[in-house]
Amino acid sequence: MEKFDIYSAPLEIERRFLIEYPDIDALRSMPGYRVKHISQTYLKSDGDFVGGRIRRVVEDGRTSYVYTYKERLTDMTRREYEREISFEEYSELMNYKKQNTVTIEKDRHIFSFAGLVYELDIYDFWSDKASLEAEVDSEDVEIPVPPCVTLIKEVTGDRRYNNSRLAVNRGVIE
Repeated sequence: MEKFDIYSAPLEIERRFLIEYPDIDALRSMPGYRVKHISQTYLKSDGDFVGGRIRRVVEDGRTSYVYTYKERLTDMTRREYEREISFEEYSELMNYKKQNTVTIEKDRHIFSFAGLVYELDIYDFWSDKASLEAEVDSEDVEIPVPPCVTLIKEVTGDRRYNNSRLAVNRGVIE
């Protein structure tokens, strides 16, 4: 794994919401709609290895692999280092899978509303709810709720809803 400078990585500011299980047809009618299937695995830190996550992403019949490392700055803001990796590197990194976690399987529905791009994740372990997130330019930006979703609550600062925690608890919120 190549070394990277997390301090030069771009900032990611996002808000996250728990929503009721959505109407897929309503999602498909949203501007800019597309969907991708994501298999997401968290990696352990081991010696010089810094951990992070890897993804296998399938969209429109094309498969890609991505390595990501994030550094949390606040509940909403992180530095995010991300790069595409080869299948061989992905396979090698799977050897560093964090113990006692599962690979998260989710369908990510992406669409636009009110000038923002939304990512709505439907997980294989939930049948009654999903998550919705939007990246913004600052932490004080209000997020308009798209008409195709029913908001349960905002979970931006609630770490129980982080994917890394869901990978440990297999979707059970404690």
